[in-house]
Amino acid sequence: MAKSSTESQSTRSSRRRGGSDPASQLKGRRFGRVLTKLGKITRDQVHEALRVQRARRDKGERDLVGQVLIELGLIDEFDVLEALAGQAGMKFLRLESDDIDSDLIEKLPAESANTYQIVPVAYDESSKVLTIAMKSPDNFRAVDDLRLLMGFNVEAVVSPEADIDAMLDSLYGKAGTSMVDVMSEIGDSDALAALQGRGDSVDLEELVSATEDNKVVRLLNLVLLQAIKDKASDIHFEPFEDEFKMRYRIDGVLYEMVPPPPHLALPIVSRIKVMADLDIAERRLPQDGRIELTVNQSPIDLRVSVLPTMFGESVVMRVLDRGNVQLSLDKVGFRDDEIEVMRDLIRKPNGIMLLTGPTGCGKTTTLYASLSELNEPSTKILTAEDPVEYDIDGLVQCQVNLDQELTFAKLLRSFLRQDPDVILVGEIRDLETAQIAVQASLTGHLVFSTLHTNDAPSTIIRLVDLGVESFLLTATVEAIIAQRLVRRICSKCKEEYTPSEAELMELDLRPADVSGRTFFRGNGCTACNGSGYKGRLALFEMMQLDDTLREMIMKQASTSHLRQEARKRGLRTLRESGLLSIYDGRTTIDEVLRETIGEEE
Repeated sequence: MAKSSTESQSTRSSRRRGGSDPASQLKGRRFGRVLTKLGKITRDQVHEALRVQRARRDKGERDLVGQVLIELGLIDEFDVLEALAGQAGMKFLRLESDDIDSDLIEKLPAESANTYQIVPVAYDESSKVLTIAMKSPDNFRAVDDLRLLMGFNVEAVVSPEADIDAMLDSLYGKAGTSMVDVMSEIGDSDALAALQGRGDSVDLEELVSATEDNKVVRLLNLVLLQAIKDKASDIHFEPFEDEFKMRYRIDGVLYEMVPPPPHLALPIVSRIKVMADLDIAERRLPQDGRIELTVNQSPIDLRVSVLPTMFGESVVMRVLDRGNVQLSLDKVGFRDDEIEVMRDLIRKPNGIMLLTGPTGCGKTTTLYASLSELNEPSTKILTAEDPVEYDIDGLVQCQVNLDQELTFAKLLRSFLRQDPDVILVGEIRDLETAQIAVQASLTGHLVFSTLHTNDAPSTIIRLVDLGVESFLLTATVEAIIAQRLVRRICSKCKEEYTPSEAELMELDLRPADVSGRTFFRGNGCTACNGSGYKGRLALFEMMQLDDTLREMIMKQASTSHLRQEARKRGLRTLRESGLLSIYDGRTTIDEVLRETIGEEE
């Protein structure tokens, strides 16, 4: 059995170490001391290696003591890994295929094993303890994630990378579990089928049992890991009268997945609530929670929103891949001339810079990229956000808490007493917040914020409608940037084509206007799931305020007049920015029409 195999491996490992010190006695000790306790080297050899290390350090070389010992021929790479495991209080095991019970594969599905690069080595049924082998003692988040995802108590040992790769290939092969396979297994479960139509009559004990069902756990894990792999921004679980839908939003577009049986709605939603530390007994009120995972060494935040509906609870999970976000102005999507303007704007000593656009158009990412460029020891940056989406070292980030009446306005007032240089206000929602932002700007601070308007010129009218005086706007607002996201043509299946006259007319173009220009589109391939698009890029409309525009604002000019004057002064509209991206072969006519329709009217 697997358990005895683990014991025999521990015995062999102990004999191989040449000592009987349990891992707990090695935890936290110095690397050289761990090696001597393991019987790998003597104290004199440790001192010799340290002398060599110091000599190299004097020459500017930064070799670790383990590397020095390997070069001196005193230990090998397995000894280093064993010592690192001992420092972390973990056992070291060499893996062999005949040591692993095939039943363990059921405990740790292929998608989890391959994602976290781990192998199951033992399972104790009575205590529900799953022992896993992993490549590095630093991968402690895998243990926490598996506890959350699988519902097991997880213990970890360390094994060489080559051993784990060989075991993954031997136990799981290259193929993972498909959604259809898991759905088929779930359809055969009588216990879960018994929940059909039960609704609120399901008692709490029965519900807890359903959330711990291995088939439900496997399905939800597969859904989450697949969504993260496909870089989905949102995962939707939606109950209807006769079905339970699952959808992913990828590059701004929703795609429907294979729907699970309707009776799984309650177990799946309850399982999500358990993972997000929400109340599974409460099904009448909305709830919000958070799940933190680390997938492929990348930190992932899942923001969970549960909403009661006619046919059960609807759940939307926002996927925040903190390791994937491009927090650099060079990578946001600015054109060369736009990034120069942007860098000039964010270096101003004071004033207000506003980003505008609909929800999900990338405003927050652009603001974070701007703050990252300003993030220096000499600059104090404070942010008020709802919620804080990405943790950035060097920024003092605060979260709005409406339950405690901690609003943007209250935070902003406190910020002014914190000696800031730069302030980010997540959104200007009311007159009070707008007035304090103006006051902050007038007292020598640079303020970034967002609004929800269709384009840059209409933002002025929106602020006036909120109640901000025109003369205060002209004294503080430096620039307004409207933003949209369009899907990028997939580089794997990109092809040239000739657009029809009807397509060109949608953009107010004639064939003669585009003579000599090349247009592209995606043909659809496996890399882009047949959509023809992979990733997104931003379109910008940047309106800088000068004396003429300020005078027009003071005279309460209309949005159309402001737009006309701004265009005379070099404003590139969202539609025009989209046209340039089409000509560059980065996006398509359909995408620009979808995101900028009506901008020229």
